[in-house]
Amino acid sequence: MTFQTTSQGQADVRVSGAAVAFLSQAFLWMFAGLLLTAGVTFIVQSSPSVLETVAGAWLPIVFGQLGLAWAIGLGIRRMSATLALGLFFVYAATLGFTIGLIVSLYTGTSVFTAFLSASAMFGAAGIYGVVTKRSLAGLGGILTIGIFGLIAASIVNLILPNGALGWIISLIGVVLFTVLTAYDTQRIASGQLVAVTGSAEKAAVLGALQLYLDFVNLFLFLLRLLGNRR
Repeated sequence: MTFQTTSQGQADVRVSGAAVAFLSQAFLWMFAGLLLTAGVTFIVQSSPSVLETVAGAWLPIVFGQLGLAWAIGLGIRRMSATLALGLFFVYAATLGFTIGLIVSLYTGTSVFTAFLSASAMFGAAGIYGVVTKRSLAGLGGILTIGIFGLIAASIVNLILPNGALGWIISLIGVVLFTVLTAYDTQRIASGQLVAVTGSAEKAAVLGALQLYLDFVNLFLFLLRLLGNRR
């Protein structure tokens, strides 16, 4: 699919039509993934034995999820769109186990508040990414550094727990993933992921994974900031 025509007016129409198509498909798969995660989360929370099992295998599950996400992102050019989508749903299902354990530590009101707040911020950032005329491409390097810095700080706080550091990490995480939502939405709408993956179908899956991760991380960081533990 091309985004260039001889007429500027026609180009604007084609870009707008492509943006709607890419965003619609990416958001469709993203919401499907979130529904699957929510379903698994509900099942996990309903079973104390499953919660205990997940707690005992926490680190292997988390590392497995990270490996699966990296495999999809790095190997999507070499796999079929169907396989990539299947792996995305496997990832979304497994994440339901870890999220189920995390949300079990907080009150229902806290989880609901964090979810509504994440939805509002995610929606606003996504709309901004689509409608703004400003290119957000220059933020890519900064956001990548920010993610690695956030991971490093989280590991340090895990080894040497510090309440103030944890609060700062959560606050930075909220800001970082809000900006990432706008950045990723603009990349999808502009068709950049098609150039990365080589097909519109794969671009939709990769876009869904990126948006899914943006929303889930935004929700979890907000839960840490706003949540009341049981």
